[in-house]
Amino acid sequence: MSFTAIKSGLILGLKAYLVKVECDIGRGMNAFSLIGLGDKAIDESKDRVCSSLRNAGYTNPQQTNHRTTISLAPGDLRKEGTNFDLPIALAYLIANKEIEYRECDIEESMFVGELSLKGNIGKLKGALAIAELAEKNGIKNLFLPKENGEEAALIKNLNVYPVSSLTEVIDHITGKRKIEKLKETDPKDFQKEEEKSIIDMKDIKGQTAAKRALLIAAAGGHNIVMYGPPGTGKTMLARASRDLLPDLDYKNILEVTRIHSIVGSNEIGKNNYIIKAPFRSPHHTSSYVSLVGGGSVPKPGEVTLAHGGVLFLDEFPEFELKTIEALREPLEEGHVSISRAKGTEKFPAKFMLIGAMNPCPCGNRGNKDKKCICTVNDISRYERKLSGPILDRIDIWVNVSNISYEELGLKDDKAEGSEIFKNKILKAREKMQERFKDTNGKIEMNRDMSSKDIEHFANLDDATRKELNIYATKLHLSPRAYHRLLRVARTIADLEYKENIELPHILEALQYRPKVNG
Repeated sequence: MSFTAIKSGLILGLKAYLVKVECDIGRGMNAFSLIGLGDKAIDESKDRVCSSLRNAGYTNPQQTNHRTTISLAPGDLRKEGTNFDLPIALAYLIANKEIEYRECDIEESMFVGELSLKGNIGKLKGALAIAELAEKNGIKNLFLPKENGEEAALIKNLNVYPVSSLTEVIDHITGKRKIEKLKETDPKDFQKEEEKSIIDMKDIKGQTAAKRALLIAAAGGHNIVMYGPPGTGKTMLARASRDLLPDLDYKNILEVTRIHSIVGSNEIGKNNYIIKAPFRSPHHTSSYVSLVGGGSVPKPGEVTLAHGGVLFLDEFPEFELKTIEALREPLEEGHVSISRAKGTEKFPAKFMLIGAMNPCPCGNRGNKDKKCICTVNDISRYERKLSGPILDRIDIWVNVSNISYEELGLKDDKAEGSEIFKNKILKAREKMQERFKDTNGKIEMNRDMSSKDIEHFANLDDATRKELNIYATKLHLSPRAYHRLLRVARTIADLEYKENIELPHILEALQYRPKVNG
């Protein structure tokens, strides 16, 4: 009798794919079938669509005397989710000639959204990825749930129409009542998040060395582990670090928001996009898959949700050995590759790792005031959780020791707060951006420098390099540790606005080499 096709979008992993929802109505006994390699949620969409159409005053496909076939093309691409409810309903109405429309309005548009039984359209995951897909494929108009409108409006050259019901969409395409499109979100209009951490750096008593190390780590994006007895402020320092990091730029806002939108993370702010760098703090009992990602259908884990921000691992050695070792790839490459029989998914995972750990299971090893009750085997087993390759991938190790009660009760009006720390970091980052402006975005900060880049950007005079090589020989540094040392020294120099790395910068960087096992 009739045929029509409507464009929609599908999210698999962290990618969006274009899907055509085709509807064919022909003669035959009553049947309403949905094909295209869909999952259970898509199979159930038949009942949601039929109920929505009936409650909106239109024909129920299951009660007509013809054969209706809905195809989600391409047929060899696995489909999942409920985003196809809206395009299925519209495709049926157009194919059944129940509504009149302009051909160009449908050809130039994409529709996504889940329908309730009453015809309302609910919030979806991955709206930003869908909007990017539409813009990439030259689609002019995107109809999606009202709750996702602000998020999709981040994309330029796309008309975003937020809708709350099936009736609204029908009224728009038939010309009865037009929906007002959203104004394109300008990056210059981004406002800083109102929520701030309740922990300020000036509220943390003492720990000058740890604060200095955290400043260097945040400026250059370096991985840092803080070790020391329980209750000395390691967790407070880590949580205060979120307010030290600069807000994301437009490019990173899109990338980070896309990831969290697809996963349905609670990091998404009230404006449906992320401005502040993410801060993820999984518990040490978290499984390998939840941290790194995986599953029969690969899903991103905490390392990907921390992309562009901080991954804080409290009680670092208490994580499963398999989980700790899995951090090798993201710490070195900035991504995670998950291979399955049907293919490989690559998820971004470029983050700043902050670890916190005790010197032994009981936490009192080396403490003058408390006796360590751990056996030699307990300590050996605890230390073996962190292998040599993992130790090499940590740029900064700092001891967070006990402070005196006098210092704890002392009020220090001259203590620097998080705002001062952040300003120092911003200035250092600006210096890095100026230095790396000709790398086409390959290097964003000092941690991203390869060994070849270090030769070009980490300048040392002959005397300084000679001293460095002497220390490296004495400490038996691996080539990876040697280069990480230079990256940290480069950041220390940037914090002091020095063009070249000097010997004091090298000596300070050497202080942050691993001592936890010594």
